[in-house]
Amino acid sequence: MSSTTLAAPAAQPVQPLHLHRRATPVPAPQGPWTVNAIQALLDKPLMDLLFEAQTVHRQHWPAGDIELATLLSVKTGGCPENCGYCPQAAEFDTGVKADKLMEVDEVVRAAQAAKDAGATRFCMGAAWRAPKDRDIEKVSALIGAVKGLGLQTCATLGMLESHQAQALKDAGLDYYNHNLDTAPEYYTDVVSTRAYQDRLDTLQHVRSAGISVCCGGIVGMGEAPVHRAGLIAQLANLQPYPESVPINSLVRVPGTPLADSEPIDPLDFVRMIAVARITMPKARVRLSAGRQQMGEAVQALCFLAGANSIFYGDKLLVTGNPDVEADVQLLAKLGLNGHRTTTTTSEGGAVESAAGACG
Repeated sequence: MSSTTLAAPAAQPVQPLHLHRRATPVPAPQGPWTVNAIQALLDKPLMDLLFEAQTVHRQHWPAGDIELATLLSVKTGGCPENCGYCPQAAEFDTGVKADKLMEVDEVVRAAQAAKDAGATRFCMGAAWRAPKDRDIEKVSALIGAVKGLGLQTCATLGMLESHQAQALKDAGLDYYNHNLDTAPEYYTDVVSTRAYQDRLDTLQHVRSAGISVCCGGIVGMGEAPVHRAGLIAQLANLQPYPESVPINSLVRVPGTPLADSEPIDPLDFVRMIAVARITMPKARVRLSAGRQQMGEAVQALCFLAGANSIFYGDKLLVTGNPDVEADVQLLAKLGLNGHRTTTTTSEGGAVESAAGACG
């Protein structure tokens, strides 16, 4: 019997596993960001999106640098607008009492206390649809008093005319907050007393006066994913894009029309932070309203996604921010370095933390 030698089977090519595939950040497109391009970012696998966002973040910001901001309303309630998220609207029964603008000495005491606690910026806001010129004069006096303490100044007062923005600049204002809220296609589902173009016009007046812009929006108001992409497109295509971009998760306040809105999935919120970072790499991306509902793990993902500013501090309007000590402990757990900035607002600050974002 002859012996037969069995040939060894041909070696099969090894198929590479994709457990360790590299997620290469995609360079920003030339020209304006389209809604489709932003939607494609939002739809990316979450780990790839976070990798890209963190890579972009570290190209433009020190690792672990977090801006801290506390919020206080200087003129609360009684607003004639009907923004569906806002507890300060006069027509909604939310338990928010309408107050007059605070006096100069009250604001100075608050600003000095903020500075003593390490503040570098102080923002004053009022629940107005649009301030009158006499209101601008009063706020200008507040700006001058706060500047005298050596603090940066910020304000959010509603819609501005060009001469009002220039008056605020002349008084020493550094930043103005005025949010777009959502995509233009969804805007009328949220508010009918102000047009989207009104918001864009105010931003242009602020820019023309040489004031830095704080402008963001709210998610979780019943909008579709395409509206979230549309909001980021509007912000990223501003020329230039805002220096500060607050991304707010709606806080559903009883008495407001949006009180029964379906909450946004926490990971979808993280995606919004990441895409804001990628499309606006040099902006402060602010983790704003709704943070108290997220828990530490989701907040950590937001920081990984590129958030480098948070609102923290005392109780605001009808909801409370996390306690300062809890925030300090969280930052310590994550190895992040917070530096304190105080923002004293109602329309664009306290409302951002309490119910979403006005301005």
